[in-house]
Amino acid sequence: MRKTQITIDVELDENHIPENITWNAQDGGVEKEETKATMISVWDDKTMEALRIDLWTKEMPVDQMKMFIHQILVSLGSTYQRATGEEDVAQWLEQIADEFAVKSAIRM
Repeated sequence: MRKTQITIDVELDENHIPENITWNAQDGGVEKEETKATMISVWDDKTMEALRIDLWTKEMPVDQMKMFIHQILVSLGSTYQRATGEEDVAQWLEQIADEFAVKSAIRM
């Protein structure tokens, strides 16, 4: 069995607010790559719920956060389609992403 590792390092200020976030993925050639935000979800099959960690730095601009969330919504449709084969629901998720883009003023 092969094993790999992805790590996220978070530097916090005195109020425990992220100031710097870096991530590493050896297999992807990523080392100490800076980022302004990260969202991680894991599935707990015992409690049947998603557990999440959402972090962003003080310097993450609101307009970029809107774009980040929009791209996550778009990717959810793609992930859902690959996982379930349900194209109609995947398309509906894409429509939601499009509506979000308009309502959040990142697209007209």
